[in-house]
Amino acid sequence: MQANFKAALEHVRISEGGWTDNPKDPGGATMKGVTLNTFRRHFGQDKTKDDLSNITNAQLEQIYRTGYWDKCHCGELPDGLDYAVFDAAVNSGPGRSAKWLQAAVGAKQDGGIGPKTLAKLKKYKPMDVINKICDLRLAFLQSLSTWSTFGKGWGRRVKSVRKTALVMAGGNPSNPSKPAPPASFKTLKKGSKGPWVRKLQAALGIHVDGKFGPDTKAALIAWQQDNGLEPDGIAGRNTYRALGLIA
Repeated sequence: MQANFKAALEHVRISEGGWTDNPKDPGGATMKGVTLNTFRRHFGQDKTKDDLSNITNAQLEQIYRTGYWDKCHCGELPDGLDYAVFDAAVNSGPGRSAKWLQAAVGAKQDGGIGPKTLAKLKKYKPMDVINKICDLRLAFLQSLSTWSTFGKGWGRRVKSVRKTALVMAGGNPSNPSKPAPPASFKTLKKGSKGPWVRKLQAALGIHVDGKFGPDTKAALIAWQQDNGLEPDGIAGRNTYRALGLIA
């Protein structure tokens, strides 16, 4: 429901962290999960890192609402389910989150929540759909080659989301646990080199050489387009999360 947006956002923000910036990674500045590129896209190309570091609550809400909440039609979903879909969108991309919801209700998995998906949803109890989405999300994460490295944090986050979402849906009102803190990462773009480029290339299923060249950029842009992310050819927090490389 629309009234749940701010409450859902507060839960999501727990795992987003504060200010991060690596001077070796142009475009890598991030505040509360919002990258400089995303910030500029919403509020103007003249915005600086200082502007981003002082992002207001109103600006933050606008980005999360338009980029994730509205994209997944969370305002039209039942209590609890709206948060489960929203957190999955932030963590793994709006397209993948939408497909998990569609799979849970037997709708066509095209990554776009519309009237047909919402109509099928009415046949199911929200708590059953929440559990199914969390099961699908966890299964996806467990299937990744990086599960052995990041699985503990991922598992805690999904467990926390499940618990909180079920409480919001009217389930057992026990205190939900906080998700794991965000993992460190290196923002990448054309010209980058090193181990994080290798991780990215392996996750994209392309040749692994540790060099971010034209082929890697093209593969990344295509993958971002297919998964509902901004196709900017830059690998940052949202892309890594959607690929399952960080929690």
